[in-house]
Amino acid sequence: MSREIVTTPSAPTSAFYSQAVKAAGLVFVSGQVGHDPSTGQLAGATVQEQTRQCLKNIATILNAAGSSMEKIVSATFILRNPEDFAEMNAEWATWFPENPPARQGASLPIDIEGLLVSVAAIATE
Repeated sequence: MSREIVTTPSAPTSAFYSQAVKAAGLVFVSGQVGHDPSTGQLAGATVQEQTRQCLKNIATILNAAGSSMEKIVSATFILRNPEDFAEMNAEWATWFPENPPARQGASLPIDIEGLLVSVAAIATE
């Protein structure tokens, strides 16, 4: 099975992992945090602002892969604080008002100063 690495300068990058990988008709988007790629800074201090930026980053990467948010079949989110779930979910609902993707979540200690949420996704091409 072949795979294709997806990269765009319009989303945060890392030397340690690919932004996304296309394989078997799917696009696997690595966990995205709320960094604004134009500033390199977190997009805000609230989980809602950071969730919005995570999803913007995912949308940008999916676009570079020839896919879209509407084609997400599964997503995973990680919250720093479990009490932020309702606020994260409120932003999530604005992006997926109907027929949302399958989703799982976890609360894990994220050890990056100010970072509140990370979101990964799998979409069809």
